[in-house]
Amino acid sequence: MIKSMTAYARVEQQVAPFTFRIEVRTYNSRHLDVALKLTHGFEPLEERIKTRIAGTVARGRVEIRVIIQDESEASTVFEVNLPRAKAYHRALCDLNQALGKSDPVAMETVLATGGLIQTVEVEKDVDAVWRQLQPCLAKALADLDAMRRVEGANLAEDFKQRLAAIETMLAEIDAQAGQVPEMYRQRLVERIEALTHGIVEIDQTRIAQEAALLADRSDISEEIVRARSHIQQFRSLMADDAPAGRPLNFLLQEFNREFNTMGSKSGKASMSHTIVAVKSELEKLREQVQNVE
Repeated sequence: MIKSMTAYARVEQQVAPFTFRIEVRTYNSRHLDVALKLTHGFEPLEERIKTRIAGTVARGRVEIRVIIQDESEASTVFEVNLPRAKAYHRALCDLNQALGKSDPVAMETVLATGGLIQTVEVEKDVDAVWRQLQPCLAKALADLDAMRRVEGANLAEDFKQRLAAIETMLAEIDAQAGQVPEMYRQRLVERIEALTHGIVEIDQTRIAQEAALLADRSDISEEIVRARSHIQQFRSLMADDAPAGRPLNFLLQEFNREFNTMGSKSGKASMSHTIVAVKSELEKLREQVQNVE
C-alpha cells in the first residue's frame, strides 16, 4: 500500500483532571526520526510515546508536541522558605529600629524580596497519566495515518498512469526493435551501392549475415523482458501492505539501468526518442517515490 510521508494531525481531549493536546507533523526522511516535545514533568512517558509512533510510522521525520495540563489541586504545591523569610523580616525590623521607625513590617514588603515562595514539583503517577493519554495519542496517530493513506492513494493513481504510459512506450520500442535487422540490411545495401555505383553485384546472403550480426549486437530483447518484469513488480509493491518506498526507489534504479542500456544499443532515431520519453517518466516517478513511506 502506498502511504505518503507528509501528513498532519491535531487532537485535543479532556479526561478529568487532565487536558491533552497533541499536534503531529510528518515529513520526508530516509529513516524514522522522531522529534518529541513533551510537557515538563512527564518525561518518563517519552519512550512509550515514541514506541507507539514507531508502530504506526515506518519511515519519515515525525515532529510531535504533547501538552499535558493537570488541573487537579494536588498538581500545584507551594513551599515557603521560612528561614529566609524570618531572616529578611528581622533585617527589616532592625532597619526600622535603627531609623527610629515604629511602623510594623508589612507582609508585602517581605514578599517583595522574591524567592520566599516556590513551586514544588509533585511526583506524577506516570502509569495513570499514560492510561488516560493513550486514547488521545491513538486518535492523533489514526488521523495522521488516514491523511497519509489519502495522500498515498493520490500518488498511487499518478504512478498507475505513468506506468501505463511507460508500458505503451515499451511496446513501441519492442515493435521498433523488430525492424532493426531490416534497417541494417537496407543501410548496408545503400552504402555498397553508393561506393560501387552499382558496378559490383550485391551478395544478398552476405548482406543478410552482416545485418544479422549488427542486429545481434543491438539486440535489446533481454532488457525489454526485464523492464516488463519491473513494471509488474512495481504494481505488486504498490498493492502490498508493507512499506513500499525503499523497494520502489531501488526498482526505479533498475528501470533506469535497463533503459540506459537500450539507449546505448538503439540504432533508430525514433526508438531513441521513445527511450528518452520513458526516462523522463521514470524521473517523475523517482521524484514522487521520495515521498512514499
